[in-house]
Amino acid sequence: MEDKVMELQFITHYTDRYSYFDSACMALKGGCRWIQLRMKDASEAEITREALRILPLCREHGATFIIDDHVEIVRKTGADGVHLGKNDMPVDEARKILGKQFIIGGTANTIEDVRRLHQAGADYIGCGPFRFTTTKKNLSPILGLDGYRNIVATMKQEHIELPIVAIGGITCDDIPAIMQTGVSGIALSGTILRADSPAEETHRILEEIRKYRTYK
Repeated sequence: MEDKVMELQFITHYTDRYSYFDSACMALKGGCRWIQLRMKDASEAEITREALRILPLCREHGATFIIDDHVEIVRKTGADGVHLGKNDMPVDEARKILGKQFIIGGTANTIEDVRRLHQAGADYIGCGPFRFTTTKKNLSPILGLDGYRNIVATMKQEHIELPIVAIGGITCDDIPAIMQTGVSGIALSGTILRADSPAEETHRILEEIRKYRTYK
């Protein structure tokens, strides 16, 4: 998994203006190369149908395509991997099902979560929330900048080498300070879709991330 692709992860979201498919299209058009299909209240059939629409777009743009939560849908559709929340299937169990060729990410809120995910064999970590967000139910404690600094510093001390992506209520204005905590990238949803032009906003955010990102 190329580290550079982690710089911006777009998480699909349904709004009054845009479908899940539309949102993925606009993020890809703006230069994002990592799409996570997240449809928390949808049936497996609905998620599969949407995944099979978005996957060819990701292939066309050379983008990584991740499905939230549903390991079996990843296998069925040929997506690149799965993202597992704290209440989803354990990462090590998903690895037994999917094997090494699929990407498996996990959600963390504390350094203990990070250690557990590293031990279980996760490929990357979505860490948050940075601040309150309305797109996530049952929100974990807010991390803020100090939370990221502490987690990144401890990871370095313990030689835990995993990409860590900040998520949760992040805006473009937050990016300089967040990237300077040492995280690998940013995950966004609502910030992009609320913009007048989501594709242009995606491009602007990518440029901002690249100003401050230190590639390993």
